[in-house]
Amino acid sequence: METAEKKEKRGKFITFEGSDGAGKTTQMRLAGEYLKKLGFPVVLTREPGGTPLAEKLRRLLKDNDPEEEIAPLTELLLIEAARIQHVNSVIRPALERGDWVLCDRFADSTTAYQGYGRGLNLEKVAGLNALAMQDCAPDCTLLLTLPPAMNTERMASRAQNAEKNISVPDRFDGEDDEFKRAVKAGFAAVADSEPERVKKVDCSGTVEESSGKIRRILDELVRGN
Repeated sequence: METAEKKEKRGKFITFEGSDGAGKTTQMRLAGEYLKKLGFPVVLTREPGGTPLAEKLRRLLKDNDPEEEIAPLTELLLIEAARIQHVNSVIRPALERGDWVLCDRFADSTTAYQGYGRGLNLEKVAGLNALAMQDCAPDCTLLLTLPPAMNTERMASRAQNAEKNISVPDRFDGEDDEFKRAVKAGFAAVADSEPERVKKVDCSGTVEESSGKIRRILDELVRGN
């Protein structure tokens, strides 16, 4: 059990979620810069990843290897293993120092991608998420959204850039439209089930407009800190 002193000092944990192309990485960086200007110590991290071991697991998960298909349950367990390492080595220590932790993807992505997208049992996914998160559930989740047409356009642009850089699309980029629709439905279900924690952010405007919306949410968190 945490002492009263630790509870007072504990930082905030904010996760950035949404389908690829919504601008999570950019918006997380801008949010971190904003919080630093307000005087808060900030840690930026991502999932899968965030530690040397977890980054190795990330490469395994995203590698588009035609020789061996990763089974959905294997995928889930690798993600949860990476999360346990991430929570123990990065997230919990930072929160206990009083830092604000901003993370590009977390357990909601597992629910959306492996639960809804892969069709794994949602109760079992939730149980493994809880085991891996331990006591580090997000204080606030920013779900970045885009209209379907805009999302398709951005992903196509990203694919063209990848071709120019002679890079190979990862396993998740190559999934079909049915999978992507299921993932989007998963995020919507999570947001509907926890409206106090999950804040939807329409990112169909400019980067600056989206950043402004996120700053207003952050201001509310700061006032409640």
